[in-house]
Order: sequence, then C-alpha cells, then structure tokens
Amino acid sequence: MAGRITVAPWEGLADELHQLVHARRPRVASDTQIRAALIAAAAEGSAWTERFLVSEFNQVVDAWQVPDEAGYSATPRPGRRSRLGAKQRAALWPIFAAARARLAGAGTVTWAQVFSGLADHYAARAEKPFSHVVVDEAQDLGVPELRLLCALAPEGENRLFFAGDLGQRIFQPPFSWKALGVDVRGRSTTLKVNYRTSHQIREAADRLLPGEVRDMDGLEETRKGTVSVFDGPRPQVMKLDDVAAEHAAVLAFLNSALSDGLQPDEIGLFVRSRAQLDRARTVARDAGFVPIEPGDTPTAPGSNLIVGTMHLAKGLEFKAVVVLACDDGVLPLQERIETVTDEAELEEVYDTERHLLYVACTRARDRLLITGVHPVSEFIDDLDVAST
Repeated sequence: MAGRITVAPWEGLADELHQLVHARRPRVASDTQIRAALIAAAAEGSAWTERFLVSEFNQVVDAWQVPDEAGYSATPRPGRRSRLGAKQRAALWPIFAAARARLAGAGTVTWAQVFSGLADHYAARAEKPFSHVVVDEAQDLGVPELRLLCALAPEGENRLFFAGDLGQRIFQPPFSWKALGVDVRGRSTTLKVNYRTSHQIREAADRLLPGEVRDMDGLEETRKGTVSVFDGPRPQVMKLDDVAAEHAAVLAFLNSALSDGLQPDEIGLFVRSRAQLDRARTVARDAGFVPIEPGDTPTAPGSNLIVGTMHLAKGLEFKAVVVLACDDGVLPLQERIETVTDEAELEEVYDTERHLLYVACTRARDRLLITGVHPVSEFIDDLDVAST
C-alpha cells in the first residue's frame, strides 16, 4: 500500500505531472521576473502602485487565467478589497496583457498556467492519476491549485479530503470553492481537540483572531469550545527597553529551557521578516549554537538552532518557541502599511499580520516567549498575557 501513495507539495506534484504530459519541466517565472514584467508594461507615471499590479495579476488575472479584457471585466474579485469599475479594468488590461507577452517571450510560464494547463488536460481524460486526493493546509489553496486537485481523481463520493485551519491562512485571499465545483457544505467538521499545543498557549494565541471566521461559501469556523489535552506554563510576554535587554531576556529563556533538558532541535526562534533575523541569530550564537533556517541542512547534530521568519514557521513544531522583535512598525510591518491605498486594504494587512503572529505562537508545544522593544506591537496586548 505504501508504494501506491504519493506525498508531494503542490508545486512538486505539478512539476512531475507536467513532465509526464509534456516530457519536459516547466520553465516557471520567478516572482522577480513577474514583477519586472509588470513594471515594464506599466507606463511611467501610472496611477497603479507596483504592489497593486503584482497582487491583482497574481490573485485575479493569473489565478483565474483571465483570457482577455472582456473576461477580466466579468471576473469576480472575491477577497479583493479595492473595487474596480469597468473603466479601471479597461485601463489595467493592456498592462496585464503586455506583461504576459513579456513572460511568454522569455519562454517562461507562471505556476498558475502550469496548474491550469494540467487541470484542463486531466479534466478531459477519463483515466486519472489518483483514485483519491488528501490535502493538508487546505486554507492555503489557491484557485489554480484547487482546480488541478479536482481534476486528478475520478468523480465519486469522498474522492477529495481537505484539512486546514482558517486561522492560519496567510498566503491566499478567500474565494468560493463552490464556484469551482467543490461544495463541502454539510460535509465539514470543526475539530475541537488540540493535541499539539498546551491549553495556555492555545488560549492566548486564539485571542489574536476573531471568535468566528466565515468563508466565501458561508461555512463558519468557530474557535469556541476548543480544548487542549495538556497544560503548560503560561506564555511569557516581555516589553523591553532596548535590543540589549531583549537579547539578555531571550538568552535567559534559552538557557533555562536547555538546563531543563530540552534539545536544540526542540527550540525555534522566529521574527516577522528577514530584517530582524540578525537579532535572533545573535542570541542563538551567544547561546552556543549555529543558527540555521528551516529547511537548511544541519551542520552537526546538537549544534544548530532553528531561526527563521514567521512565514517559514508554518508547519513546524517545537517544545519551546521565542517570537522576538515584536516592535511597533515591525508587527504589523510598516512597509506594508505604507503601500495601502484605502481603509479596506489596511484591514486586510492587519488581518494577515495577526495570522502570522498566530502561526508563530502556535508552533510552541509547551513554552512560549514573546518579546518586543518599546514601543511594542499593539498585537501583544491582544494576547491578554501578563507582561513584564
């Protein structure tokens, strides 16, 4: 049975299937190439920001594989905060069409094109590569990924199984699954028993999110009534005067965890972005370890400590976690706030930043320390944990 089970990330699966269908690997454009194509396609003095163009292309035009201006005008934009009228879409379309032409001229495709092409290929075939598909981290599925997964198994009851947590949605905007033929209404269950995180950590982290989350199809996920199967110490929150004081506090936390028998690979240090990584790396080194990022090859058993950004924390688990550099202007990230064009988009930024902190905090099983330097992030107070 084990030999008949394929385990793969979505892009890895698409890469393998593309080779089976086309006898070659897809040449996928990087984020940098896509951004450059959009910038080059936009006229100087364009009213559209670079961030908006990239976001609109990735989440609407490319995700839904919009074919032309008429299609763009008719394409719904679920999850997109800024509204666009017919004239605005007509003005935008030449930019997206030109960017596509530039990417194609360079011999590249986007992952959305790869997924969509494979979805069309297998949807037209009676013979499918799999009998059933099980999807983890389903909250991060995008439109093209879901289309492909639906095409990989034959029609029938229980051919698709999804597991996910809307509270950990940090990569994809919401969209209607039902519109793509996946209707899980009346067939979904919210699990209420947490086996991974202590009651104290889970309870504190849940305060970062609304009590109930509703998706585009009306499915409601509530965090009320969830229980953990074990207790642990209350999370610690420290608001420090400067980076030196934070350094000393985190170092003391690490030394305490190590003296209590925790191994280095059972501890993780996370920050909001790469700009804060040095604060975590310095502490790891002063604790006597070599910092490595998630996914890196360990240099020697027992000598490494995982240090990474909150985005890279997703899917990981540690007995002890430090989330540091939670300063004002870092969380939420000031760079993202400065690119906001309207109040609705600002709300989207804040929601995503909260989810990031939630993900980082819930990587901890038993011990959690959250630190920041004055003035600290406003999110810290939402945790409702006694701070020092």
